[in-house]
Amino acid sequence: MTVFQAIFLVVAVVTLGGAVMVVTVRNLIHAALWLILSLFGVAVMYGLLSAPFFTVIQVVIYIGAIAILMIFAIMLTRRVAQEPGSSVNKGWWMAGLMSLVLFTALVWMFSTWSGFQTTLPQLPEGIDTIKVLGTALVSPDGYVIPFEIASVLLLAALIGAVVVAWERKT
Repeated sequence: MTVFQAIFLVVAVVTLGGAVMVVTVRNLIHAALWLILSLFGVAVMYGLLSAPFFTVIQVVIYIGAIAILMIFAIMLTRRVAQEPGSSVNKGWWMAGLMSLVLFTALVWMFSTWSGFQTTLPQLPEGIDTIKVLGTALVSPDGYVIPFEIASVLLLAALIGAVVVAWERKT
């Protein structure tokens, strides 16, 4: 096993462990912090794949903006979100069983697919992939509409959290 493979395995275990903790921990702030660990693990994976642009985007956008926005919204609505009842779903075993079935099906599908073992062809020399990606994100024929919709959705979520947390004078 190479050092690269060992680092990959350690990062994969930490990322998956953080993801499991996100859905099992009872405290929402702790869940958001575990989410940050999982997102950081994904950023390390991008770094291992020699994709520096996606690594930086993962850290800046997902960890630096979305996760912090979630923590901010949780802190704003903490009083509203506290419920005296149990936070465990009674049908958790069914969700676990369905997850196991789906995982097994995906492993079987990828193991029988011939394209899973092939490698991608090398990009021609002289292509600036970051420039191509940037042009695709902001050009009218590219992904500018989904990009703007995502920003409006995040703004709506923040405004909704403020409205829910606002104390009304009666």
